[in-house]
Amino acid sequence: MMGPLAGLRLVEFAGIGPAPMTAMLFADIGATVLRLEPPSPSGLGIAMPARFDLLARGRPRLCVDLKNPAGIALAADLIAKADALIEGFRPGTMERLGLGPQAMLERNPRLVYGRVTGWGQTGPLAPAAGHDLNYLALSGALAAIGRAGAKPTPPLNLAADFGGGALYVAFGIACGIIEAQRSGKGQVVDAAMTEGAASLMTLFYGLHAAGLHSLERGRNLLDSGSAIYDTYECADGRYVAIAPLELKFREVLFARLGLAYTADDGAEVRRKLEALFKTRTRDEWCTLLEGTDACFAPVLAMDEAPQHPHNVARGSFVEIDGIVQPAPTPRFSRTGAGTPTPPQAPGAASRAVLADWGIARERIEALFAAGVFGKAEIPGAI
Repeated sequence: MMGPLAGLRLVEFAGIGPAPMTAMLFADIGATVLRLEPPSPSGLGIAMPARFDLLARGRPRLCVDLKNPAGIALAADLIAKADALIEGFRPGTMERLGLGPQAMLERNPRLVYGRVTGWGQTGPLAPAAGHDLNYLALSGALAAIGRAGAKPTPPLNLAADFGGGALYVAFGIACGIIEAQRSGKGQVVDAAMTEGAASLMTLFYGLHAAGLHSLERGRNLLDSGSAIYDTYECADGRYVAIAPLELKFREVLFARLGLAYTADDGAEVRRKLEALFKTRTRDEWCTLLEGTDACFAPVLAMDEAPQHPHNVARGSFVEIDGIVQPAPTPRFSRTGAGTPTPPQAPGAASRAVLADWGIARERIEALFAAGVFGKAEIPGAI
């Protein structure tokens, strides 16, 4: 393994949303991650070939029947060898399996036990089902996203699942590992997506308290309320994004557009910009504005972004097993992590994986004979 986390071992309990994203981030920068998943597909029920399940890249997928006592015992032994654990089940699930924090920390006192849920491990909503949009709604973030006069707009599942969930539990696990290296003691990381999403809103809570951010959507500087922080349609039906928030950058934009400079960014400026941007194609605007201090970028679709010259020059996207996808990030000057391995089929290479984690050959064969692993390979699903 390469990367700054080479030598670190994590056990991931398969789930949807933030848990696999967290595991991918660790695997991308060199950690050895073992994903444990049930022999039968679970999740949203969207079947697809395993090679397209990009959040599962960079690590083996071991099918373990956690309804089988031998499967539970194996999971516990693997956790005992790990630096950290990632799980995203409802509160109490791991405890009912006998794999909860108290039991696992007794076996592995240095273990950092990462838990990511929507509502958190405690509180009146903790046992309730939910998804990204629900958690985002409770944080105050969803109400702030959308255009004037329109209802709140779901921002994909980026803000709670991945931003407020995966990134915060990954940060928490990393902090826990650093602390464990000093103290020799592990601990539980309780990451709630509602709280992560709320944390992402810290700036706006401050602005609102100061009377500088309206609760009305589409009325503020960064929520499409400003004419100079928005997207505009071009002659070819494609879009560009402008964001010259500072006056000096706005001067550059207006000069290049041939407009008289004004500090106003109200309705009249918006009408002028809408009319002007429709006079040329997106690529023509790129020729005029891209790379300047006008704070400009084309709005690229997913099939366009990997081909943009800037992304190509930086290697921001990679092709793995014929599939173009975002490259690992962030970058490290001395301990680069290399290109991730493609997602494996669930259950592939189980014997080799278990041997790498120190499980004796005789036990591996006994576990197979007991049906702990189900079929050797099953279709991927999310």
